[in-house]
Amino acid sequence: MAFTTEERYRPYADWSAEYIKTIQKNTALSPWRTHFHLEPPHGLLNDPNGFSYFNGKFSLFYQYFPFGAAHGLKSWLHTESEDLVHFTPTGTMLYPDTPLDSHGAYSGSAMQFDDKLFLFYTGNVRDENWVRHPYQIGALMDKDGKIEKINKVLIEQPDDVTDHFRDPQIFDYKGQYYAIVGGQNLDKKGIIKLYKAENNDYQDWRYVGDLDFQNDNTAYMMECPNFVFVDGKPVLIYCPQGLDKNVLDYQNIYPNMYKIGDDLDVENAKLVNPTPLMQFDYGFECYATQPFNTPDGRALCVSWLALPDMEYPTDKFDYQGCLSLVKELSFKNGKLCQNPVAAMESLRKDKQTFGAKSATDNVYELELDFAENTRHEFVLMADSQQNGLRIVVDTANGEVIVDRANCGEKFAEKFGTERRCDIEKQTATARIFLDKSVFEIFINGGEKVFSGRVFPNADQNGIAIVQGDVQGWIYSLDYNI
Repeated sequence: MAFTTEERYRPYADWSAEYIKTIQKNTALSPWRTHFHLEPPHGLLNDPNGFSYFNGKFSLFYQYFPFGAAHGLKSWLHTESEDLVHFTPTGTMLYPDTPLDSHGAYSGSAMQFDDKLFLFYTGNVRDENWVRHPYQIGALMDKDGKIEKINKVLIEQPDDVTDHFRDPQIFDYKGQYYAIVGGQNLDKKGIIKLYKAENNDYQDWRYVGDLDFQNDNTAYMMECPNFVFVDGKPVLIYCPQGLDKNVLDYQNIYPNMYKIGDDLDVENAKLVNPTPLMQFDYGFECYATQPFNTPDGRALCVSWLALPDMEYPTDKFDYQGCLSLVKELSFKNGKLCQNPVAAMESLRKDKQTFGAKSATDNVYELELDFAENTRHEFVLMADSQQNGLRIVVDTANGEVIVDRANCGEKFAEKFGTERRCDIEKQTATARIFLDKSVFEIFINGGEKVFSGRVFPNADQNGIAIVQGDVQGWIYSLDYNI
């Protein structure tokens, strides 16, 4: 259904149980429901939020609009996990139910303090003239999942930004708590503001300065900024909406980017000696990536595998969006690498030599090797005509190509049907996860990553080898473990 503004912001209590049952039944009819990626039970899943470690488990929220595939009145839905592979909804939700978040609980972060989890998020409020007022606010969740909101604004909207001011991330730097918030200045340029928690009090924030990260000043908004520390080095991951493609070429409607610094000068709000801007993911869908440092020092992250302002084939089944696998960040030869957490291997059920197959369940993992000075082309989710998700690994010319032009239902074609990246002209590896309508491809130990959605036809479930002698393994995955 097409949602009016009134329907998008209708209070949760005003939706009938019959309506929910109707869209639940429709969602259940989808042929593209994933098995080991986190999806909404119905409605829209948006940004990952509050990724943290609390009460001996990993907590992960996602923004949620339960009433259809539309961006409406957002809440946060809580899940938890012991292994970072299986996430279970707990029934806890952060609702937009106060004067400080009346039009949506927007994105944010979380951190444990004493025996409670502090949720730091943007409250979206519209006045009678539909003017937006963003408030950086908080709540506390106890070990039983009960949420108590903090009844005050923690960071007020500064005078030098527009109403685009959101997505607070709290982080620990050398025992002191800081936060960054994405924004847009009065010249309509994207910025990031740095705050310090006075006396490490999460209710008392002092402005430090606008972050100096060698901003090119071409983006009009910096969404979802996050700091994570990998081997002690600060990595700034963010989404610069409107980034000039002369700065870094990208094809998606909005990009997900990162910079690595030698250090973080928190007194002067400066990322020291940042690298050039780099693309976090070379695929079709990856946005709002949220990382955090675990108590044992690992750097983990999860991404939204969808994009704002887009329609997807699942919309007709009254749901949209999913989250990526949880990935661990590391450096290899100075390069930032992403790899699925080790526990993903627990899903492996059996192992076979990789080769052409007439039919699969489109749920599996591949480990592939490619010799130097060769070109390999193969098709996943292939039909009898070798139409499907086309992948080319060319070690002779040093490139990887992923093409979804002939894989099922068409969507987002105005942004192109092919993605590619350069690789070194030597031997290469690929680790590929396929999950009904999701693919995640990790090249050369996670140096380059392609993530995306595809919605194959019923007869697109084979594997075809078009060119080359691809060596490797295919694992069936037992997603019910």
